Amino acid sequence: MTDSDNHGYSRRTFLSGAALIGAGLVSGRVQAASIPEAAFMTEAATQPPLAPTSGPDYNPVVTLNGWTLPTRMKGQWKEFHLVAEPVVREIAPGMVAHLWGYNGQSPGPTLEAVEGDFVRIFVTNRLPEHTTVHWHGQLLPSGMDGVGGLTQPHIPPGRTFVYEFQLQKSGTFMYHPHADEMVQMAMGMMGFFVVHPKDPAFRRVDRDFVFLLNSYDIEPGAYVPKVNTMTDFNLWTWNSRAFPGIDPLVCGLGDKVRVRFGNLTMTNHPIHMHGYDFKVSCTDGGWVPEAAAWPEVTIDCAVGQMRAFDFVADRPGDWAIHCHKSHHTMNAMGHDVRTWIGTDRNSVTEKMQALVPDYMSMGASGMAEMGEMEMPLPDNTLPMMTGWGPFGAIEMGGMFSVVKVREGLGRDDYSDPGWFEHPEGTVSYEWSGESLNVDRADAPTIDGNTVEVQVVKPSAAGMNH
Repeated sequence: MTDSDNHGYSRRTFLSGAALIGAGLVSGRVQAASIPEAAFMTEAATQPPLAPTSGPDYNPVVTLNGWTLPTRMKGQWKEFHLVAEPVVREIAPGMVAHLWGYNGQSPGPTLEAVEGDFVRIFVTNRLPEHTTVHWHGQLLPSGMDGVGGLTQPHIPPGRTFVYEFQLQKSGTFMYHPHADEMVQMAMGMMGFFVVHPKDPAFRRVDRDFVFLLNSYDIEPGAYVPKVNTMTDFNLWTWNSRAFPGIDPLVCGLGDKVRVRFGNLTMTNHPIHMHGYDFKVSCTDGGWVPEAAAWPEVTIDCAVGQMRAFDFVADRPGDWAIHCHKSHHTMNAMGHDVRTWIGTDRNSVTEKMQALVPDYMSMGASGMAEMGEMEMPLPDNTLPMMTGWGPFGAIEMGGMFSVVKVREGLGRDDYSDPGWFEHPEGTVSYEWSGESLNVDRADAPTIDGNTVEVQVVKPSAAGMNH
């Protein structure tokens, strides 16, 4: 596989003749003049997979709203070039963030290799402070582990370090700094590292999707995340994208599909997919034996963990996939907003409109109206709920996407097929027959609004059990 201009890459040569400092002592030390060119990506759309052109065969992964870094072979070494640098990332249409990442994006490009490969990874630092790279989950020499001050010197701004190690096992891994980690990870520095099995037939799938779970606290109108936030994040993202900016996972009918994800946020995420049950196939520690793979419809992913699940796409449709923490499918949430459900806001609204004619009172009957009303927003922020489907507002944001299963897709076709055309008689519909009497004259009210309350007292017999 060679450096390529495909997939919207741009290429620049870095630090020709600059001093190289290795992260550890491994045979095959290289000279500065042989640094491979670094590929860059600025497009926010999911890029096509990068198929191998030499070496062992494997089915390449598809990085959701991302790309795979091209490599070059030099002797037995598979060489990569990562550039740590400030980047501008579109979170979703209408909002961009000024982050730190690698090779033009946050997260950085996915690294792909094969079990047993000797990899040489050049890391050039274009940040305003020092950095390192930790290869999360990899088995390697201590001096290549990437913990600044402990296992290696920090990489100063303007310098390039080299990491060299042999890949000991296949599986799902990540990379991220272990230098000023709180700031650098809060700014978006992370990426995926997929190691394919040496045997091309081992646990092979037709479509293999990867993404990272990350989060940001960016105030409306601001561009830079608040790096000291611990819990009150307002943007929950997959690969630094929030719905409706997250691309769909497009699958052909009958395809065997794998979905891999890693969690680098500050909390756990129960990832739930509609329409299917799946089998958990891979964890941080490696592959789950097929006989031991367990069925789920939701799999929790704790901080620092990686998970993968497999399913056969045998049910056509548009199937939601999302974090099941309800706040994580919202954008730009204000955590101090008061709850007005059940209150009568009419008199307040009249008084406010006398002062501010465009004033609207919202929230007295829930927040669903926010998904339908395209109200003016401050610059560079997102609605709390956004996105439209064929039947109206989807009322989602954040960690939400759609698995689109279609018949007749080409093997390498990942383009969005549009909304699913439901067969006649398979869509939920409004009842048009005899009306149902659901009114209750004795129902309690709060500020004139009827409240449905049913209390069932336990029987004496029930208390005895």
